[in-house]
Amino acid sequence: MVPRFCFDTTRKETGTLTNMQKQLIFPVTLGVLGTLILLSLSIWQFQRMAWKNGIIADIEARMITAPVALPLDLDPIADKYLPVQAKGTIGPEEILVLTSQTSKGPGFRVITTLTVGDRRVLLERGFILQTDRLLDRPPMSLVVTGNLHWPDETDSFTPPPDPATGMWFARDVDKLAAALDTEPVLIVARSLSPTTAQISPLPVSASGIPNSHLEYGLTWLLMAFAWIAMSAYLIVPILRKTG
Repeated sequence: MVPRFCFDTTRKETGTLTNMQKQLIFPVTLGVLGTLILLSLSIWQFQRMAWKNGIIADIEARMITAPVALPLDLDPIADKYLPVQAKGTIGPEEILVLTSQTSKGPGFRVITTLTVGDRRVLLERGFILQTDRLLDRPPMSLVVTGNLHWPDETDSFTPPPDPATGMWFARDVDKLAAALDTEPVLIVARSLSPTTAQISPLPVSASGIPNSHLEYGLTWLLMAFAWIAMSAYLIVPILRKTG
């Protein structure tokens, strides 16, 4: 026959163990679920990075293919970055869009009209320094090789063009076309013949395509590690109570 006091002690220990398990349910569940969610988000971002790298590689390859004549029917999505070559005449009208170059400092993109046959489109000739803003850039006939582009540079925070100076702060093809009375088509010059000393072509580059998936993936991964540490901070004291 088991003494009564021994039976009570065993009962008390069993009750203590069950209580510990109950205390562990919430932090363990929270820790496991949170870690799995954060790790899955990290993996998804790394997969997106591989996908975006493939797209950028395709765009870069397309940018340097042999140029074609300016098509009649254009699609801003399907024809973005399409290499083209056109012979025409640039007009006297121009719009200066504020920008900067790391090696040169602040300046402007020079956007003007290009008449090709009976068509009139936008041409981004290139970059000029702020000090060259007032220099004369007369109309001329030229051959341009470049890429079609419909930049996505504007948002609700982009200021409108400055009416006093005529300065623009972003390239909005539709608004540029309305201002210069052209088709909503922009050719960004890669090379011009003849060249103009004060204007440096600023070709389209894949570097402007956003690809922050590596940073996002690492951020989610670090958050997963932090979640594990936080979960351990909650779980370890519970285990120590019964150690």
